[in-house]
Amino acid sequence: MAIPCKFERSLLSHDEFETVLPSHHPHIYDIELEGLKALRQRLRDMRDRERTLAREKQRESRGKGRARGGSFPGTAERPSQRKQVFSGALKRVTKEIHRLEKLEARTAHVDAARRALAMRRAAQFPPRPEAGRMPNEGMQSLPPRRRMTRVPGSWIGRISQATKNAQAARDARNAG
Repeated sequence: MAIPCKFERSLLSHDEFETVLPSHHPHIYDIELEGLKALRQRLRDMRDRERTLAREKQRESRGKGRARGGSFPGTAERPSQRKQVFSGALKRVTKEIHRLEKLEARTAHVDAARRALAMRRAAQFPPRPEAGRMPNEGMQSLPPRRRMTRVPGSWIGRISQATKNAQAARDARNAG
């Protein structure tokens, strides 16, 4: 159940209400993502504090816990209502954070899809190869298909000569 702003104002101090106010409808859209995350952390801390106070008051009323904080009189109802105010504000802020993150993800997906479409369209129509020779140019000699290699004269017979030299060296060692 939603809690009216007037009731929130009556439950909270001025500083607390100034913290909760940006979580409401027109103000929440003016805050950047980092500001929302900081606000979410402040609201969590405030909610946790009120939850602790409410639990302590419930334990006191049941007679299970000792009374703490004489300056905090009353029942557990007031801290529970304050906790609900902070929880509602926290829900609104978290919802807005998720909305902004989804919006960023959606724009990233749209950009990626557009890039993929451009790449696909570019690949769909490959560039045409050159036409090559035309029949009206007449007969032309084809370039030779065999690779032309030039072997220096000093290389001819070098392997055979190396084998002969090695054999001669072995014979000279064994003869002596």
